[in-house]
Amino acid sequence: MKLRLCVLCVSLMSFHAVLAVRTRCQTQKDYLSGVEADKIREAETPNERIFLFLTFADDRLKKLQYELEHPSQTNHAVMINSLLNAYVGCVDDAADLIQLGIEKQQNIRKGIDLMASRTKDFLAILQKIPTDAADAELYKENLDDAMEGTRDASKEAEAAKKNVAPPPVRRKK
Repeated sequence: MKLRLCVLCVSLMSFHAVLAVRTRCQTQKDYLSGVEADKIREAETPNERIFLFLTFADDRLKKLQYELEHPSQTNHAVMINSLLNAYVGCVDDAADLIQLGIEKQQNIRKGIDLMASRTKDFLAILQKIPTDAADAELYKENLDDAMEGTRDASKEAEAAKKNVAPPPVRRKK
């Protein structure tokens, strides 16, 4: 009887541990490291989260540029495609936060301005990536998706400038 109770307790604790690990893994984006996901979770305002996502997107672009200039011997195409996908994921998440902030009427002006300026820079970097190189066919489709996603995010940020709630007006007494 005691043995069955011990086995039941151990199996129940194991089940809860596995469930907790699965839940944590499902909430983390696959293109963010654990540290990056923690930073996003700990950010208190939407502006901070937008800033972090755009910083991570910039980091992915820098890594992409390095990979293109210094191709690895193995998994070069896989690395380029995963960096492009990670970049698009970061930009899309920042754009989603802007849309959510507008719906909730939050003060996200800084985030919108940052998105509008950074996406222009990102697009310029993406357009400089060679599409006529020997291995360009390996990443051309993802590069086109990245450029399209960046253009969409830029357009949404420009439109959001018009839709965002106006700043509070201080009245003089």
